[in-house]
Amino acid sequence: MALELRPNCECCDRDLPPAAEAYICSFECTWCPDCATGVLKGVCPNCGGELVRRPVRPADKLATNPASTARVLKSEPCSPRAA
Repeated sequence: MALELRPNCECCDRDLPPAAEAYICSFECTWCPDCATGVLKGVCPNCGGELVRRPVRPADKLATNPASTARVLKSEPCSPRAA
């Protein structure tokens, strides 16, 4: 099963196209670099897991394995993590 490659940051709703730098946890919660490293300090607020850089799917593979179009957004604002 391929990664979903979700289209947005769950915290700020910034667009994250498949080739954009993004961060995910093991459940594929998806965050932009600013939220992942700044606000969330590398820890997923949903599961407590580590945030790692999302791999980039080669453009030729997107034709047969497209990125998700389903936007996911937290219902509550992301809070800065304590250091």
